[in-house]
Amino acid sequence: MPSKTFMGSVSSPKVDLVVDMGSPLLNLTVDGFLKIGTVAAAKVVVEETYHVVKRGSVSKHNLEDALKKMCKEGAYWGAVAGIYVGMEYGMERVRGTRDWKNAMLGGALTGAIVSAASNSKGDKIIMDAITGGAVATAAEFLNYLT
Repeated sequence: MPSKTFMGSVSSPKVDLVVDMGSPLLNLTVDGFLKIGTVAAAKVVVEETYHVVKRGSVSKHNLEDALKKMCKEGAYWGAVAGIYVGMEYGMERVRGTRDWKNAMLGGALTGAIVSAASNSKGDKIIMDAITGGAVATAAEFLNYLT
């Protein structure tokens, strides 16, 4: 029986932005902030576009709300990413090695810092630290697989 196959690839354009802050720690932190902040803002654009299509109309008020959400989400997730990247780099420098443990420790510290900054108390900070460490470690292991 004859069969047909399809082969191809999909690629996206790569955009590199280099910001030199004079320190590798600051460079990585700002890079993480900008990249993840942009992703978060783009997520809001897609969500708001969906809502506009669903409603069938758009207003100046909707656009202003969408812009505020983009800025808020971009700043929040950019800050979280910046803290994480800085913590992971700091762990690498302190420990003198580059392995998954840096991701785990950086994620745990980031989870604790973000939780504490959100006025969480006690057990919530610990749980968020555990979650941050687990997510960062899982992401690091998945990164090794690809």
